[in-house]
Amino acid sequence: MGRDASITLPWADGDYRFRLAWGELIELQEQCDAGPMVILHRLIDGQWKVQDISQIMRLGLIGGGTAPEKALKLIRDYVESRPPLENVMMARGILGIALQGAPDEEPGEVEGEAKDKSSMTSPTENSE
Repeated sequence: MGRDASITLPWADGDYRFRLAWGELIELQEQCDAGPMVILHRLIDGQWKVQDISQIMRLGLIGGGTAPEKALKLIRDYVESRPPLENVMMARGILGIALQGAPDEEPGEVEGEAKDKSSMTSPTENSE
């Protein structure tokens, strides 16, 4: 999982990067007529609509760098021509990561900052 809330998953005919940035989230809510949290709750509660699944995955592919034409073909071949339950969990994960971010991100932590803030002095070093 990337620090930009992207995730690369084995899916369809290869490994694909999915990312829903701000622009994709706006388009998602327009396409599904609901905010991202409403859509996420629908996916969790089993109250989803089929376009929730296909739009999350299509927009996630585009946000991850897949050309829109290829993303649409992949969705038609591997989502819309398959039973919806095959992709519900993946759509839920993609949207959840987009909204929450990478779990290892700690606010205010500088990349490469040492986790252990204890002294760098060796315990056997003589301080005299």
